[in-house]
Amino acid sequence: MKGHGRTLLRSQATALLATVVDFSTLFFLTEFLGIYYVASAASGAALGAATNYGANRLWAFDHGRHRAMGSQVLRYIAVSLGSLAFNVGGVFLFTESLGLRYGYSKVVTSIAVALLWNYPLHRYIVFKEVTP
Repeated sequence: MKGHGRTLLRSQATALLATVVDFSTLFFLTEFLGIYYVASAASGAALGAATNYGANRLWAFDHGRHRAMGSQVLRYIAVSLGSLAFNVGGVFLFTESLGLRYGYSKVVTSIAVALLWNYPLHRYIVFKEVTP
């Protein structure tokens, strides 16, 4: 369990870094450049995903850097596409259906997707430890 706890903490730290990139992109594109919030959410999610992959591979799931990058990237992209769909869909749903401001919708959606989708799939599929 000790290794799992360390990995969970590290993955949450990399998720926080990716979230800063994601949210900063969302708010900058929407508030300063006037881009539609759904497109901004997608752009932020993509940049956050790239940040998260690098940090996870090199630090959080450090055993992941010893695996072939090609298939790992493909698995990460597949998980990230699901994450993108859930994030953008959730932001749209909470904003349009419940009338929440898009920033609040983003926070609620991001937490749910991070805990229920991203971490489990990163741990057990994308950066799965390979035993010799």
